[in-house]
Amino acid sequence: MHTAALLIELGAVILGLGLVGRLAGTLGISPVPLYLLAGLAFGAGGIFPLNAPEEFLDAASEIGVVMLLLLLGLEYTAGDLLGNLRRQAPVGVLDLFLNGLPGAAFGLLLGYGPVGALAMFGITAVSSSGIVAKVLADLGRLGNRETPSVLGILVLEDLGMAVYLPVLTAVLAASGVWEATGSVAVALACLAVALVVALRWGAVISRFVSAGSNEVTLLRVLGLALLVAGVAEQLHVSAAVGAFLLGIALSNDLDEEAHRSLEPLRDLFGAVFFVSFGLTTDPSTLPPVLLPAAGLVVLGVLTKLVTGWFAAKRAGIAVPGRIRAGAALVPRGEFSIVIAGLATAAGLDPQLAALAAAYVLSMAVLGPLLARWADPVARRYVRRQRERAATAR
Repeated sequence: MHTAALLIELGAVILGLGLVGRLAGTLGISPVPLYLLAGLAFGAGGIFPLNAPEEFLDAASEIGVVMLLLLLGLEYTAGDLLGNLRRQAPVGVLDLFLNGLPGAAFGLLLGYGPVGALAMFGITAVSSSGIVAKVLADLGRLGNRETPSVLGILVLEDLGMAVYLPVLTAVLAASGVWEATGSVAVALACLAVALVVALRWGAVISRFVSAGSNEVTLLRVLGLALLVAGVAEQLHVSAAVGAFLLGIALSNDLDEEAHRSLEPLRDLFGAVFFVSFGLTTDPSTLPPVLLPAAGLVVLGVLTKLVTGWFAAKRAGIAVPGRIRAGAALVPRGEFSIVIAGLATAAGLDPQLAALAAAYVLSMAVLGPLLARWADPVARRYVRRQRERAATAR
């Protein structure tokens, strides 16, 4: 009976995710906010609490983080990261601080303390690479002149997170100032070693996991990703960072077909990750944080618009492209939820998770809508400029 109940519950959860994903496709939005809403609706305190198997969901959500970050790392080579760092470092620094400092300030004002403020910095700083990439593809903007600027910022944000996450994990795990300092030093040293390995021996690792069969390659990559993530977690570097760096190391030579075969696993476990976060967030904790979440949303939209404008202007893009670049960067998603999950698991104020859920829900829905509205706004701007030029003549 236990096995039957387990299979029924798992089947209901996964089938529900499929229906939610289909609804998101019909609406033309990212499924991330709908996954979060589903978790809120069926979790503790929701409208219809589901007795989902917690052990499975906990393990699957951890694998979801690993898969999300592994596939993200596969999008970039170590050379890409270093090249973007050299070209767009000023924009990346502006982006992280302009978008992260409001979150840190809200964290202090809401009484989350310095560690909570550090977590809020990351939650508000980073755009969702997955949502942004999907929106650009859906709107047919991958070939636009401003798109390299947008992608460059995303790469720098991901690299920034590769430094930020081990620091946050070390601080959350430490019990004092000296222990925190030592943990951060160990985490950054491990990160530096991992980057050197990715740069120098990435091809060797790729040859090790590659095989004539995509099935064997898939098993090797998945097994290695989980091993690396587990070791990284033991060293307080964060499983997410370990998976991300492994993805970078494998990105040069991993067969495209093997890469595509990993995507269904990412989609499945990634969906479980977002739902699991919603399941562990009590909806009754949301109303008290709606006002600060709304303030963060307004600031988050404005600061990303400024970031995109500046990056596109620096690349010599005209005003319409600057508008589109800023709007494309608005969505927040996977990194924000990963950071909130780390913070709440470490015992920080439970309202931080509620604030992160409300913030990500709003930005994940608003971001794609703003990206769509950017084109009419850009066309209206061009039309007015032409009318002014005609009037002047």
